[in-house]
Amino acid sequence: MFALLSLPLLASAELIEADFLIVGGNESACAAAAQAARLGVQKIVLVNDIDWLGGQFSAEGVGCPDEWTVVNHTKTHFPRSGLFLEVLRRIRAHNSSRYGIACPGNAFCGTETIEPAAAEAIFEELLKTPVTAGVLRIERGWQPLRVDVLQGRITGVEFEPTKGGQERLQVKAKLTLDASDWGDVIRLSGAKYGAGPDLKARFGEASAPESFDEAGIQEMNPISWCMVLRETGGKDATIPRPPSYHPESFAVLDKLAPWVDSDMSGGIYSPSGNSPYTHRRLVDRWHNGFAPGTEATFLNYPTQDYPLCQLPQRVLDALEQSEPGASKKNIVTLTPAQRRIIFEDVKQHTLGMLYHLQTAVHERVGDFPQSFRYMQLTEEFGTPDRLPPKPYVREGLRLEALYMLREQDIRAASRDPMWAKVIPPDSVFGFQFNIDFHPTRRGFLSSNRNAAWRNIHTPSRGWHTDTDRSAFPLRSLIPIEMNGLIGAGKNIGVSSVVQSAIRLHGQMMHVGQAGATLAAMCLRDGLQPREISGDLAKIRDLQLQLVRGSGGPGVLLFPWHDLNPDDLYFEAINMLAVRGIWQPEPDTLFFKPDQPMTRRELARILTRLCRVLPAAKDWPSLKKPLYSDVSVEDPDRTTIESMSTWGDFPPASAQFSPDTMATRATLSDWLKRLRMPVANTLANEGSRPLTRAEAALHVWRALRGQAEWQPLPGKWLQPHGDYDGDGIPDYDDPLPFDRDNSNVPDRLKQPVQARP
Repeated sequence: MFALLSLPLLASAELIEADFLIVGGNESACAAAAQAARLGVQKIVLVNDIDWLGGQFSAEGVGCPDEWTVVNHTKTHFPRSGLFLEVLRRIRAHNSSRYGIACPGNAFCGTETIEPAAAEAIFEELLKTPVTAGVLRIERGWQPLRVDVLQGRITGVEFEPTKGGQERLQVKAKLTLDASDWGDVIRLSGAKYGAGPDLKARFGEASAPESFDEAGIQEMNPISWCMVLRETGGKDATIPRPPSYHPESFAVLDKLAPWVDSDMSGGIYSPSGNSPYTHRRLVDRWHNGFAPGTEATFLNYPTQDYPLCQLPQRVLDALEQSEPGASKKNIVTLTPAQRRIIFEDVKQHTLGMLYHLQTAVHERVGDFPQSFRYMQLTEEFGTPDRLPPKPYVREGLRLEALYMLREQDIRAASRDPMWAKVIPPDSVFGFQFNIDFHPTRRGFLSSNRNAAWRNIHTPSRGWHTDTDRSAFPLRSLIPIEMNGLIGAGKNIGVSSVVQSAIRLHGQMMHVGQAGATLAAMCLRDGLQPREISGDLAKIRDLQLQLVRGSGGPGVLLFPWHDLNPDDLYFEAINMLAVRGIWQPEPDTLFFKPDQPMTRRELARILTRLCRVLPAAKDWPSLKKPLYSDVSVEDPDRTTIESMSTWGDFPPASAQFSPDTMATRATLSDWLKRLRMPVANTLANEGSRPLTRAEAALHVWRALRGQAEWQPLPGKWLQPHGDYDGDGIPDYDDPLPFDRDNSNVPDRLKQPVQARP
């Protein structure tokens, strides 16, 4: 299906013509490739700079995904969905086959663990299926060199070999998704982007600095070079002393236990299980009874974090030698060769930590089977230094998007997350994670900038600040100006503060899956991404595609904690919630599918259902109360009496009985009186209490197939527009249809009625 031509000016170059170009091979890129193929995109090209696919799971060596949240004061994982859930199921199947148990790690930071080479194989399998055959082409060992832009639209990307050489690869594509580690396509295209801290003047964020200081624009969430280790059976595996090693840099390790005997039976993040060894343990043979030689862990401990500002002098000198002024640049703006200068020093730092654990720490705590002295770097990566081929990247380039998600949108008021201030109507996935900065700065212990240093947490950039349950908007994937481009990976429309909370394995897969769904719709309809984002009807189609899944589990759009893609009502409640028809209770994160509904709750939902239709009737003017048991002060009086006024209801009875249970017959009767579609089976067992799950299914059925109210395309999401008249320009308004920004669209809000 691919057209292969020769470029006239470059004899060694190859030209590939594609519909959809994906740059990068991380988990976000792989999710995008799988989703695009499943949605019928015919010519997909994925270009990766290394051989390995899978990003954080594999090439970055982070085999224990962080996905925890807090519910009822207890740490647990955030609900899994979409391609992330599909990959976790494959991981569990692999572990069950190899070890006889789905979760063999007993790690402090998470329940799921996978060895990197196995993870890479899983992602290879994800992209090698009958669906991808003939439509997906994967090119490896190429990095972006130049981006072609014609009349404000990216038309292609030229690549050069990662390992050097004169060969070139040219890919012409209708749409390009940038999931590269550092957003090189976005940067080279001239599209607007940010890197480093956002000043407080930009977004008004509480955690943002007022001005730049010594750290300047280089301050970012640090990178880390992970290490995967396997037991040697008692053989001394101490590595050679790294040239830049200074024991004072790792003094914090001299104050804690390097290993604790814990099977994490108390759950993830149980304090008794925290140690460098158990922090991200991959395979726990001691507590699971596995054969000798299977024990494995990996190190991604805060001590090995490498700040990207206040660099050692040797690094500064090497950067300046490569290009005058390079030492003052943010890593995003450096060339790949210049980044490798930093990477080599990162590797030396991480090997220094391993050496310290194998020597100074071992000598302090004595000889024991789980000592790091008897753990050796695994050979599974196939690299000369036995380290992963890539660093673990927490923060990169941030696309200047149609909406920039910011701290106040997601920030929590307490340590027990509830609902965020903002849940955007164009949600493409729900999320929650802490504003989680690892140490962003470096402090040298002497005047010698090539000697010992320690990383530093600043008061505003730490890992103990919280967010609430929120959702990621489609608009944050779309450039504010450039066409033909979709952001992915960490190259998305968020502030630096928010990026610290949106960088996990699952979140990045959701970003890629959403971006590919957007691309498939654009290619199908011949539209640009910004045209989709400005058309609410198309946004609803895109959300429906995501929530239904494509050959796999659907994506959670609204962040309830107790929804599973396998639930029959999963689609219904997600689609009703993103419209504002079904709103969450303020004091619980649970949908509670089996809980019976009251008549007042049902009236609220049916009233909003009526209001979302194009020909919705105006709110009636309330005078004398219709029902003796629904007083003037009752907060639901407007919805109850509006429903009775709009529908074909008989003269009101004396009482409405708002707090009694609604039955299946109640919903059937009310839908008929409101002239809505009704399932014939709803009246069966009509006296049975109506559960929330049943109500969601039938209300969604009533809405499906009907036209809905839509703001006219071109009348909102305009550069200088303010559709809802709240004084916030559309490009800065996370809730563009909600004048008082209460997460309820204005059209669905009941008016404040004057008392008679």
